[in-house]
Amino acid sequence: MTFFWLKKFVSFWLMPVPFCLTLLAIGWWLTRGGRRSRAGRGFVTAALLLLVLFSNKVVSNWLVRPLETRYPPIPELAAGQPLPAGLAACRYVVVLGGGHGDAAGRAAVDKLSPSSVARLVEGVRLARALPSAGLIVSGPAVHGNPSHASVLAQAAAGFGIDPSRIQRIDTALDTEDESHAVRALVGDAPVALVTSAAHMPRAAALFQAAGIRALPCPVDFTGDYNPDFRWNGLNWDSDSLGRSTWAVRERLGALWLRLRGKIE
Repeated sequence: MTFFWLKKFVSFWLMPVPFCLTLLAIGWWLTRGGRRSRAGRGFVTAALLLLVLFSNKVVSNWLVRPLETRYPPIPELAAGQPLPAGLAACRYVVVLGGGHGDAAGRAAVDKLSPSSVARLVEGVRLARALPSAGLIVSGPAVHGNPSHASVLAQAAAGFGIDPSRIQRIDTALDTEDESHAVRALVGDAPVALVTSAAHMPRAAALFQAAGIRALPCPVDFTGDYNPDFRWNGLNWDSDSLGRSTWAVRERLGALWLRLRGKIE
């Protein structure tokens, strides 16, 4: 547990906004000294330039595109038509957690984060297409509140999934833990793995390393993939900063796993 929170603490300061703010603070401090003021101005300039780049749509799309296009999404499933062979073989649908809030009085689905909603909706869609498959939802509890898995399970039941089909993983703290927990539940059975498209490369690699036959089913695409040119694609906005942050987080996470020998 201590190692988990240490990892979270270090990675937080490597994200674009905290990292750039740290550079700004260092630069401001250095500019107060006469001989170090030039270096301080360099830190400030670098921080501002990075913020401008990370907030740009072109840059953020460039960063996230290789992650989100690694695996194709599951296409529209027409009623009465045969399922894709890989999907038809799956015996479980696994929905990885994406966070929720604990505001009282809200329906379970209204507590979920946007990425969690996208993941769950896809999980429910696939579970309906695979009526004999189980649905596995994952996510731990925070500060004694109901676990994320329990909120996902409640929302899935609200969408019409029989609660007897739903299994919860309440103790996994990260994707690596989730892969081992899923392996213990499914054994050698093939699964449909549902998570955000940017997160899928890391998740799929961890599930493969755990010995799970997982079919990647990416959702929650954040990149702008319009085939035609649009001037607003050159803008700067907070969505682009968030997209860049996600891309940086996923690359750092994959690098950490490779350094530890967990994935290739």
